[in-house]
Amino acid sequence: MNGEPNRAESGVTAERTTTGGGRVKLIADVCVVAGDKVLLVKYGDGAGHDGQSGWFLPDDLLNDFEAPDVAATRCLAEQTGVKAAAPFLSHVESFRGNDKSWHLAFHFVVQLPKAPKLTPGAGVVETRWFDLTGLPANREVAHGGWALATIREILQRATG
Repeated sequence: MNGEPNRAESGVTAERTTTGGGRVKLIADVCVVAGDKVLLVKYGDGAGHDGQSGWFLPDDLLNDFEAPDVAATRCLAEQTGVKAAAPFLSHVESFRGNDKSWHLAFHFVVQLPKAPKLTPGAGVVETRWFDLTGLPANREVAHGGWALATIREILQRATG
């Protein structure tokens, strides 16, 4: 061991503290595109997602010492049963969350040749493939349609 805390002993820490004493949440999400479809999930309890309900990209907070790409791969597998190769980092978003903490969101993308079967994991009540031309309305998506804006941004960056 190189002086770093043992992850199993330290547990998962959802929040970090900045040098200025503020709180920061590190989030990884993943936009999975299979042909002309994109994957969205619904969580059973909005408490872990700023009290929000509706559709999300699969996402999770980073575990202690977890790399963002590893978190994206982990949450995709845990929440949907989809095992994918290393995701590609599209962009990072920095903003103040509803709880007033600083959020850093690492937005990843995975492209698959076809849409695999989905298996909702713990805490996920629904997983669904949506046609890119038939995405849900903003009011059906958590955070006022944030996942839709993220999907558009990822696709725009991918096509230049």
